[in-house]
Amino acid sequence: MDLKKIEEKVLSSSPFVKEVAVILHKQHPFAFIYLDFDALKEAKIINIKEEIRWYAVELYNMKAKESQKIKGFKILTTPLKKNVSEELIWADKQASHEKEPNDEVYKVLKSFIATMTKKEIFLSCHLELDLELDSLNYVELFVFIEQSFGVKMDEALFSHMMIFKSLYAYIKENSLYVKPVMPDWEELLREDIDEKLIYSPLIMSLYKSILYPLFRLYFRLEIRGVDNIPSSSSIIAPSHQSMLDGFLIESALPYKILKKTFFLAYKQVFGTRLLEPISKHGQTILIDANENLKETMQFCALPIRSKNNLVIFPEGARTRDRKLLEFRPYFAMLSKTFGVPVVPVVIDGSYEALGTGMLFPRPRKIKVTFLKPIQPHSMDYNEIITEVREAIKSELEAFT
Repeated sequence: MDLKKIEEKVLSSSPFVKEVAVILHKQHPFAFIYLDFDALKEAKIINIKEEIRWYAVELYNMKAKESQKIKGFKILTTPLKKNVSEELIWADKQASHEKEPNDEVYKVLKSFIATMTKKEIFLSCHLELDLELDSLNYVELFVFIEQSFGVKMDEALFSHMMIFKSLYAYIKENSLYVKPVMPDWEELLREDIDEKLIYSPLIMSLYKSILYPLFRLYFRLEIRGVDNIPSSSSIIAPSHQSMLDGFLIESALPYKILKKTFFLAYKQVFGTRLLEPISKHGQTILIDANENLKETMQFCALPIRSKNNLVIFPEGARTRDRKLLEFRPYFAMLSKTFGVPVVPVVIDGSYEALGTGMLFPRPRKIKVTFLKPIQPHSMDYNEIITEVREAIKSELEAFT
């Protein structure tokens, strides 16, 4: 296997990739990637791993042979050494010898960040790449900083201070007071906003009228468990195998339910020139992982607050090997906050019909199964996530 050639292809796939070293790990390519952090700041990107995963590594994987696909990668915060080894895969961030500040701002900020990560915190830590914070953590962090220090924070500003030391220094310089206030997700999601939902019942019905017979003919679409969808508001949580999935759910839902159902989708995909006309009139809420995170999450809660349904893919991305990805917690937070059930949905066959890198779908059998709703009741976020994921996983395993 020509590892140097793989390195060259990954390097050319993204303007943010500065250096790449590929080794064999468990008989598959594994990439160490050092980035152009100045370019990331310029582009105001704060979800760095997702950017590199989908627009560097997976862009390469789409065209690579199965045996040459990169099965894992690690982003390094320092330039690559001449000889990289497998030990780097498991290496933790080295302790910084820099003396910690002994002031109240630092203590309060570090204590709060410690509630969101299991990693040890040093001044040199990158908040995402070392401490593994994500979009939901960022929203909590921005709210905490504003309420506890009187410092307004947004994504564009934050993209320039993702090293803990830089964030601390900015807050220290601009803080008006130090009064720790823990963010309340329920209060945050219930906060009134100016945004309004755009209903398109006639167009939604038209989409279904076109898609359903087409999918029945081409994919021999089989729909089961529709009776499991509550007549009241619910969160519909499907597994995610391909770009077809949103359209499959749209075609599978009964007209009465579809008219009051909204879909969550990424702006980078469904906000393109090709798909924007469809999403704009298809009761779709577009999200961008690098801007307006708080406002977007509040807007995404609006369908549930308005007694409608919301389709969320809990994995947040399409599987690349048919296996379920980890579930992100936002759907569980909505379920718990507003006391609405989650309907797990299993989509089986769309991976074979339109796998990664395919431009045109193949006529493969597809099944869409709506499982029994899961009520939040006394469960916490993690318990809801586990229940939904296990329900989907069990059904998928039954198909194989």
